[in-house]
Amino acid sequence: MHPYLIELASIMAVFVFGIIAPGADTAMVMRQAMVHGRKAAILTSVGVGTSLMFHLTYTILGLGLIISQSITLFNIIKWAGVAYLIYIGIQSFQAGSVTLDVPDSPVMAAAPQSAVKGFALGFMANALNPKPVFFFLSIFSTIVSHQTPALIKYGYGAVMAACLIAWFVGMSLFLTTPRMRAGFERAGKWINRTSGAVFIAFGLKLATEKAG
Repeated sequence: MHPYLIELASIMAVFVFGIIAPGADTAMVMRQAMVHGRKAAILTSVGVGTSLMFHLTYTILGLGLIISQSITLFNIIKWAGVAYLIYIGIQSFQAGSVTLDVPDSPVMAAAPQSAVKGFALGFMANALNPKPVFFFLSIFSTIVSHQTPALIKYGYGAVMAACLIAWFVGMSLFLTTPRMRAGFERAGKWINRTSGAVFIAFGLKLATEKAG
């Protein structure tokens, strides 16, 4: 087997556990699916996957090592992420009950969400989390050879991003089936409150993260 394929298989063996582990990205996609529907959730999924390439790019350029060793830079990214997650959490708490697409429903309809906002929610939730810095530094220093060309490394990242997007898109499709949507509409108020608490909890958890 080609050495690059062995490297890719080794990376994916580790990364698959990162994909399925619940986190802020998962909570964001779930809320988008429950509150704003399938299109918004898919766009957010793409945003999360694109952000993965953002992390990979600065890691390959060597900036990841600088961030991991600079407490100031790490804290800037960390506290921006904390503020963003808590802000999204508060917004979720303030949102009322919603309905996705039932025009005659007495429940307040969810405000339309632009494609840009749907994408940005996923991108920012992932981009403002400093933990991927250490993830990429660790797997690329232990699994990927220093002689592997940058283009091949980008190829690894593209496969990882595609798998991450596919996972969240699959989640989005499942959560927006008619039966699931009907249940979400009945419990819309509590979904917003629960997701708000989850985002705030992830924000507080991120606040405890330390460089290194």
